[in-house]
Amino acid sequence: MAQSVAAAPGTAEARRTDGHFWALVLGSLGVVFGDIGTSPLYALRVAVKASTGGPEAVPGILSLMVWTMLLIVTLKYVLVLLNADNKGEGGTFALMALGQSVAKRSAALILMLGVIGAAFFYGEAVLTPAISVLSAVEGLKLVAPHSEHVVLPLTVAILVLLFLLQSRGTAKVAQFFGPVMLAWFVTLTVGGLVHIIDDPRIFVALNPVLGVRFILTHGMVGLIVMGLVFLAVTGAAALYADLGHFGRKPIQLSWLVMVQPALIINYFGQGALLLANPDAIDNPFYRLYPSWALIPMVVLATVATVIASQAVITGAYSFTRQAIQLGLVPRLAVRHTSESIAGQIFLPRVNQMLFAGVLIVTLTFRSSGNLAAAYGLSVTATMVVDSLMAFFVVWRCWGWPVWKTSILMVPLLQIEQAFLTANVLKIQEGGWLPLAIALAITIIVLTWVRGSASLARATRKNEAELEWLVRKLEAKPPHRVPGTAVFLTGDPTAAPTALMHNLKHNRVLHERNIILTIKTEDTPRVARHERIEIDTVADRFIRVIAHYGFMETPSVPKIIEHCRRKDLNIEMSATSFFLSRRSLRPTLKSEMPRWQERLFIWLAGRADDATEFFRIPNDRVVEVGTQVMV
Repeated sequence: MAQSVAAAPGTAEARRTDGHFWALVLGSLGVVFGDIGTSPLYALRVAVKASTGGPEAVPGILSLMVWTMLLIVTLKYVLVLLNADNKGEGGTFALMALGQSVAKRSAALILMLGVIGAAFFYGEAVLTPAISVLSAVEGLKLVAPHSEHVVLPLTVAILVLLFLLQSRGTAKVAQFFGPVMLAWFVTLTVGGLVHIIDDPRIFVALNPVLGVRFILTHGMVGLIVMGLVFLAVTGAAALYADLGHFGRKPIQLSWLVMVQPALIINYFGQGALLLANPDAIDNPFYRLYPSWALIPMVVLATVATVIASQAVITGAYSFTRQAIQLGLVPRLAVRHTSESIAGQIFLPRVNQMLFAGVLIVTLTFRSSGNLAAAYGLSVTATMVVDSLMAFFVVWRCWGWPVWKTSILMVPLLQIEQAFLTANVLKIQEGGWLPLAIALAITIIVLTWVRGSASLARATRKNEAELEWLVRKLEAKPPHRVPGTAVFLTGDPTAAPTALMHNLKHNRVLHERNIILTIKTEDTPRVARHERIEIDTVADRFIRVIAHYGFMETPSVPKIIEHCRRKDLNIEMSATSFFLSRRSLRPTLKSEMPRWQERLFIWLAGRADDATEFFRIPNDRVVEVGTQVMV
């Protein structure tokens, strides 16, 4: 048996391994921590302003921030969820698939939780670019007090440029994300260290009792502030979502050694500054730096927030691709913007919808302070959903007893629910926005899932068993034509609708017929040697099942290459691909309410063409139209 041998220290291989590890650590700074890393721009400021208590409220608020960071980010995400990977991948859908695989009876509940979590993520994806870029550009008001009227137009211009550049991909500039964010975190640390000595009383904020006392003694104001305190941990879910890109140890090291210390030091510096100079509340972050450094800081903050926005936009693309593969939303065009990096993708429709949402939000709320309430609700809701699904994973997948799982997860869940309740109080001030986005997306997903199931049942009624059809054709063979025909179908045991119509109307059969099914597994990726499954049904019929993970994009040309490696030679020039183009019609006997039926038909009409989605050569496709009542 072959054994793996670790590279000896000092060898060339060890140096290459170390170099790769440190590249991942640096890369994670630019992708994973952009959102949470730019929270100091606004989090403490909006929380202290809402407290109406002036400098006296700072230690209590800072205590809440620090301990929220330690419990929610460090304990839950860094130490627990980063170990709950689905074959190396993380994120809401990976957690959902992992939970469904070990909790069969609760699979429907976990699916619902996953859908809700994803829906709130899209709300976060709309809000992050708006609040991040606004908060950075607002620093101009300190540089030039009369430039307030420039903040909104400049923010809009940056956002427009950001979304216009998405189609070009980020492969060329992504290499600079890590170094820029490293400079950002170093700057956060320096700014905080310089001002911590302004008032040493700030160190009492390390006592968690101060935060609890603040909430208990401030009534409704305490709850409102609690909701805003949660802004200090926005983007924490990215630590888990990007697990597959960077790995557990690089993310843990980046957080524990660089990001968390930088954030805590910066928040403490802002707190000490506010205790010493209450007038700095207009913008305590930028007040940490001397006047000569303000313009460079505004530029650096703007670049950092653009990187944070880029990370969440790219995350939305990846999230949508996973949802398409899992059958939760209609097919949408997926373009790869890099030949070497599989994760570099661009979804035009998602980009358009995000851009419209971000622009509307920016022009409506007009400042980072006004957006704070909406942002907090979106983030807390996503985290609560992750915790609920994580309970199933720790209990069932890790095999922990219920009592032990409860000791770990229930306190975290209660803390997050308290923050969620606090953010619910801000619904009228902006919290309605992520709720509206989440509700709309949840309705769309549930409609698509229910409609797709209804459509599959209606289609099966008109289909015959493949083996039965093969026997009939062998008994009474139709006219043969040269070449190969590939019929795409979702059910490998049934005769494809396109095949049935071809026989019915053209009365011909190709010399070789391949029944191709593309199946999405409940794992992020499928190993290459497990990709293709070939089964000979009869002399002229071959069944091919291509297995893909929910984080992969199917490609028919690549499937054909895999088939060739398994001695099934398919020449594209002599092959025709038969697809069924279904025209959906409403029916009085529908299983769905009329509004949901019409919504499903509308969504189906917006789905991307199968030819484009599966990358089938246009000149080799034959489409057969059918009408289906749903």
